[in-house]
Amino acid sequence: MKKIALITAGVILAGNLAFGQKSETQTAYAKTDFVPGDEIFFEDTFENEKLGEFPLRWDLLDGYVETASVKGRKVLAFTDNGLGQVMPLMKDKWSWLPDIFTLEFDLYVAPMSEDGGSELGMELRFGDRGASDYYNASSYVIFRYREDGSSDMEWSLRKPGSDFETYGKKELGLNPGLGGYNGKDNPLKAGEWNHYAFSFNKRAFKGYINGVRIINVPAMEAPGYLYFNSAAQYKYSGISNVRLAKGAVPLYDRLASDGKIVTYAITFDTGKATLKPESAVEISRITELMKKDASLKFEVQGHCDATGSDAVNDPLSQKRAEAIVAALVKNGIAADRLTAVGKGSHSPIADNGTEDGRAKNRRVEFVKK
Repeated sequence: MKKIALITAGVILAGNLAFGQKSETQTAYAKTDFVPGDEIFFEDTFENEKLGEFPLRWDLLDGYVETASVKGRKVLAFTDNGLGQVMPLMKDKWSWLPDIFTLEFDLYVAPMSEDGGSELGMELRFGDRGASDYYNASSYVIFRYREDGSSDMEWSLRKPGSDFETYGKKELGLNPGLGGYNGKDNPLKAGEWNHYAFSFNKRAFKGYINGVRIINVPAMEAPGYLYFNSAAQYKYSGISNVRLAKGAVPLYDRLASDGKIVTYAITFDTGKATLKPESAVEISRITELMKKDASLKFEVQGHCDATGSDAVNDPLSQKRAEAIVAALVKNGIAADRLTAVGKGSHSPIADNGTEDGRAKNRRVEFVKK
């Protein structure tokens, strides 16, 4: 089997030090170019899993994995001394990635003092379409603690139609107490949840940590599948909120064909109308669209899944729609061009009885007026 790619991201932190404050994260998101895919084909929050059991929507390749709880969230955890390999459970096991896709997930990066071990290692691997020899598929993202405080991201991506690999390495910063970089250029935060995102667009591959682009390679062989590989003997934390989506369609194209823009890139804190920092990317794109076409007016609709009661979902969806309108107005869009409407769970577009269906129903729509 040919080797697809190698991506290595080493993150080394000590004690309770967190690199980057919230304001820095928000600024980073405002500058990022990551755009989540439009059609979700796999999402798992692990909310409905039983603690201590293997997560039902995953396929175990090696080691041991179970559902655990970390900082109030249910997560996919590698509990065999931190070792294991696991992939989303798909009908066609070795050929399910589209030619344009995005992957997102959260990882709580525990300080070294919270579950000893000198190194934390997590890999994201991609494999050739239809090839089941997954051990030779090497595309990985590794999150580490090292005793020397080093921190970097490395990648080796096979170019289309050849065995030649594009290799790169990004220094992310050292622990200030250990010399070298002062950590200001490291977007990852210890003791907090960190958001990872990757995009593949037929050839181009990009990788982000908390909205900051780390990898930008113009040509990579198209993969057929991916899986997570925990490769260091370290019980670190767990993976949460995994989402895979088919690639994004330009806003104008969506508006022209459907008369509206359906987006999953605007998200909120759980149970609140507080916009998450990564939402700034999509809001900026909508802002640019409306500034280019002064005739555009939108009804901004907030939609929920059927989890929870209407008494909660209806006012929450209204407040979320109002929060989006407020963000657009702050960006310079006239308030009379926008109307906020909370739809609650009354207009589903997918089956609320499945995790993927609920994920599709949790959305924002910009309906042209």
